[in-house]
Amino acid sequence: MAPVLIIFYILAAFTLATAFLTIYSKNPIHSAIYLVLCFFSIAGHYLLFNAQFLAIVHIIVYSGAIMVLFLFTIMLMNLNKEDEVHKPRITRLGAITVFVLLSSALVLIFMYSKPFVGEYYTSHEDFQSIKKLGTVLLDDKDGFMVPFEFASVLLLVAMIGAVLLSKKEKTSK
Repeated sequence: MAPVLIIFYILAAFTLATAFLTIYSKNPIHSAIYLVLCFFSIAGHYLLFNAQFLAIVHIIVYSGAIMVLFLFTIMLMNLNKEDEVHKPRITRLGAITVFVLLSSALVLIFMYSKPFVGEYYTSHEDFQSIKKLGTVLLDDKDGFMVPFEFASVLLLVAMIGAVLLSKKEKTSK
């Protein structure tokens, strides 16, 4: 068996395990940490596809920025075990049953699917280079510079709104 295939199977098992633990964990901080581990394993899949730039951006954006926002939100909500509504065991059993059925269906679909056999068209262009990506995204004629700037302003407004919502008001006595 090829070493790349072994690495793929290990990463796939790790990804599925951490995704399941993200959902099944009772502690929200542990769920967020499992989600970070899942994101890192998905970045490993990108590296197997020889998409290094996409893997690094995935780590920076999802494992870095998004998870920091999740953790801040969880900590701002101040979730306590006493306030948590306990789900009955039948709900957990139902969730596990649905997970197993969907996983089995996906495995059967992948086992009985036929691989693509034929010629692939190659343009011999290097789409992995950052120079090519920058040209496509930020070109003057058909670039995405304006949507890029709108997205940055939208994120800034969302961050200011989150700070204002989480600000504690002083109580006067």
